[in-house]
Amino acid sequence: MDLGVRWKLHGDGRTPAPGAVVRPDERLSWPRTVGLGAQHVVAMFGASFVAPVLMGLDPNLAIMMSGVATVIFLLATRGRVPSYLGCSLSFVGVAAVIRAQGGTSATVTGAVLVVGAVLFLVGLAVQRFGARIIHAAMPPIVTGAVVMLIGFNLAPVTASTYWPQDQWTALLVMLFTGLAVVCLRGFWSRVAIFLGLVFGYGLSWASDRIFGKIHSVDASGKLTDHWRLDLSGVSKADWIGLPSFHGPTFQWSAILVALPVVIALVAENAGHVKAVGEMTGDPLDDKLGTAISADGVASVLSTAVGGPPNTTYSENIGVMAATRVYSTAAYWAAAGFALLFGVCPKFGAVVAAIPGGVLGGITVILYGMIGLLGAQIWLNAKVDLRNPLNLVPAAAGIIIGVGNVTMKFTDTFSLSGIALGTLVVITGYHALRAFAPAHLKKQEPLLDEGTSSYDTGADPAAPRAES
Repeated sequence: MDLGVRWKLHGDGRTPAPGAVVRPDERLSWPRTVGLGAQHVVAMFGASFVAPVLMGLDPNLAIMMSGVATVIFLLATRGRVPSYLGCSLSFVGVAAVIRAQGGTSATVTGAVLVVGAVLFLVGLAVQRFGARIIHAAMPPIVTGAVVMLIGFNLAPVTASTYWPQDQWTALLVMLFTGLAVVCLRGFWSRVAIFLGLVFGYGLSWASDRIFGKIHSVDASGKLTDHWRLDLSGVSKADWIGLPSFHGPTFQWSAILVALPVVIALVAENAGHVKAVGEMTGDPLDDKLGTAISADGVASVLSTAVGGPPNTTYSENIGVMAATRVYSTAAYWAAAGFALLFGVCPKFGAVVAAIPGGVLGGITVILYGMIGLLGAQIWLNAKVDLRNPLNLVPAAAGIIIGVGNVTMKFTDTFSLSGIALGTLVVITGYHALRAFAPAHLKKQEPLLDEGTSSYDTGADPAAPRAES
C-alpha cells in the first residue's frame, strides 16, 4: 500500500529548478527539508498556539496533537495533499459560549469531539455522493453567513476579556501586527501574528520594568494591581514531561453550540485542497472527501484526550507558495517538531503566559479576519445580496449570531448566538427558496467556486480554461 512516504530528490536537492515546483512526492536535501518543516511550524505558531490558550486548553497538548493530526492527514491522503493541521480558530467562540454557560474544559472538548465525528461522516458522504451533496445544503450564501457570524460573535470576548487588561499594550500590538501583515513580504508577512506576539511579550516586559504593576482587571475579571507579564509558571515548569490529558463530557446544549462550525471546516478544507491542486498542477478533486474525513478523525482523536480540534492552515499555503516547495516530507518534519514541543512543559508555560493585553491586540485582528472570510466566500461565489432570497436569511442569522439573541424553548433548553443564527440561516434560506418566485431562484454557484471546483462533470485531468 502506497502511504506517500517515499520521495524522489528534486534536482540537485538545493533549490527548485527555475519555473518548477517541488511536488508532494519530491523533496530537497534532508537538512533543507527539516528546515522547511521548522518554518511551517513557525508559520502556524501565531494562530494555532493562541487558539488553545483562548479556548482554555493545554497548549502543550494542543501542539502535540497537531503533530499527530498532521501525520493522520498525510497518511489518509497518501501524501498527495501537503498540509499541517493546527487548532482551528473557528472553535474559539464556541468555547467562550460553552464556558459562559458554566461548561468546563471537558464540556468543550466533548462538544467539539461530536463536531469531529460529524465532519468525518460528511467526508464519507462526499466520497460516496460527490461534493454536490454539500452544495445542495450549504450554498455560498449560507456558508459565508455562518463563517461571518462565527467570527463576529467573538467581538465581545476581545472587548470585555482581553482588551481591558492592558488597553495601551493591546492598541500597540494591534498596530504593530497590522503593519507587519501589510508591509512585510514573503515568509515574514505569513508569520505576522507570531511577530505580534513577540513584540507584545517584549513590550509587556519593558512596561513592567518601567511603569511597574498595572491597575486593571486580570484574567479572572478582578480589578487589581498585577504584572502584565507573569513568568512564574515558566520557571516552575519542567523541560521534559507529558501534557495533561482529560476525557470529554457531553452536554446537548454545548453540542448544539458547536455543530455549526462543521460548515466552516468544510469550507476550509475545500479551499485548501483546491489551492494545493492549482499550485501543484495535480487535480485533487478526488481527495476532498478524504481530506474532510481525515480532518474529522484527527479532531476526534485530539479532543478525546483533552486537546483542541484541528484543521488545515492557510498560513502554510502561503509558505508553500513563497518557497515553491510542496513536499509532504517537510510536513512530516513539521509534525516531528510539534511532537517535540508537546513534551516540553516549559514551552507550553511560555505560551500560556501570553499577557491579556497582547491577546487583546491580536484577537481584534484574528477575530475580524475570521468573520471577513465569510465575506470572501460571498465575493468568490459572486453572491448577489440584492436578491432578497439571499439577503433576508443571511441578515437575520448574522444579527442573531453576533448579538447572541436567545430563544428559550423550555426551562432547561434554549438556543442562542452561533447555534440559533446558523439554524436561522440554513432553515430560513431553504424555506424561503421553496416559496420564492422562479426569477429569484437563479442557479447558485457551487460552494467552492472560486476556491474549488468539484463534480462539474468535466474530466479532472482535462485542462481548465482560465477565467
